[in-house]
Amino acid sequence: MKAVSVKEIKTALNHCSHDEVIELCLRLSKFKKENKELLTYLLFESENEENFINSVKLEIDEQFELINTKTYYFIKKSVRKILRNIKKYIRYSKLPETEISLLLYFCFKLKNFKPSIHRNTVLLNIYERELATTKKKVILLHEDLQYDYGLEIEKLASSL
Repeated sequence: MKAVSVKEIKTALNHCSHDEVIELCLRLSKFKKENKELLTYLLFESENEENFINSVKLEIDEQFELINTKTYYFIKKSVRKILRNIKKYIRYSKLPETEISLLLYFCFKLKNFKPSIHRNTVLLNIYERELATTKKKVILLHEDLQYDYGLEIEKLASSL
């Protein structure tokens, strides 16, 4: 089965009744965990972005606590998984402030992680790449936010 374009889906949804749209959303939420997470964000958490950011930060903390530190192989796999989850939450929000805040928090946690990421090239490259991505995103924000986030970025970059 070939998927139709978003425009065609939008047109078809315009012809559906309110109850039919609700039923379609509920069916969609049953198929993938990500669909359910996105609907949860849109319905309950998008109103208060600060709470959403804090809940994701708590989840990041928990994931960093669960990392198996026996070898750098396991650390790399776990760090990539954490970053993949962060990127998923960023896609839900679509706000640049949320993206920057979460990526800076990830960089902060990774920089302070024990054993040190300085002993592993891959982990150091992940850290530097996310910090560079964050720098590029900050340029798009308002001047006041640029200054505030710029200070955080410089603090993270200077202590390498």
